[in-house]
Amino acid sequence: MRLDDFMMADRSDEDGETGLLTKAKPKTKRPPLYKVLLLNDDFTPMEFVVHVLERFFGLNHAQAFEIMLTVHKKGLAVVGVFSHEIAETKVAQVMDFARRHQHPLQCTMEKEE
Repeated sequence: MRLDDFMMADRSDEDGETGLLTKAKPKTKRPPLYKVLLLNDDFTPMEFVVHVLERFFGLNHAQAFEIMLTVHKKGLAVVGVFSHEIAETKVAQVMDFARRHQHPLQCTMEKEE
């Protein structure tokens, strides 16, 4: 499309018809998402991990239990995918809650590929 095609809102073509000016909208890029991960340790009780998953990630008991088992068996699990700010907040909430209850539970985030 040429620059002068955008110059006027109404233009007449050879047939005498008029057209409306349309501009192509620039494509906006979605913000990157971040995975929040829980890491296994040998000291944090399994029920505490389940409680954290229910409280901070809104999971029901069965979902939280399944993720806790994945953390326990595989060493880590993705517990959610969020915008940067939300992921950062979730990590801080979990880490603070674990420390206040004297558990070494680790929660991290990484950019989704």
